[in-house]
Amino acid sequence: MSVKVSMKVNGKPVSAELEERTLLVTYIRENLRLTGTHVGCDTAQCGACTVLMNGRAIKSCSIVAMQAEGSDILTIEGVAHADGTLHPMQAAFKENHGLQCGFCTPGMVMAIVSLLKENPHPTEEQVRNGLEGNLCRCTGYHNIVRAALAAAEAPAEVSA
Repeated sequence: MSVKVSMKVNGKPVSAELEERTLLVTYIRENLRLTGTHVGCDTAQCGACTVLMNGRAIKSCSIVAMQAEGSDILTIEGVAHADGTLHPMQAAFKENHGLQCGFCTPGMVMAIVSLLKENPHPTEEQVRNGLEGNLCRCTGYHNIVRAALAAAEAPAEVSA
């Protein structure tokens, strides 16, 4: 059975007829062609699919698209400024070498943007706790945490 879903993604209204079991991550990647949101595990363990729904980080592989009906969804593609300038969190990742292979990076950035929105000046421990549901197999998290702390200290607004 199909259902109609409507939401805003990266500030733009979108809608589609989907099978009711279509995951939000599948809708984002396959229907909207926003492939920055990654699929890593399909079990909500890795966080590669993290997006913001109504300003809060969620794992988009853990909900069906119709659960996002009427929501505002922000993906990694919508984080940078309209002129192409990197979001302060993206810039902090670049400056602090917060990525290696890049697979987890979009989910990490989205999780930290959400964390800094809730707690603009976290401690290192709070950042590490905030990233608990996001896995990186390359960096050991040290530079990711440094990037989050650097973004928190930046004078620019880091919440999306």
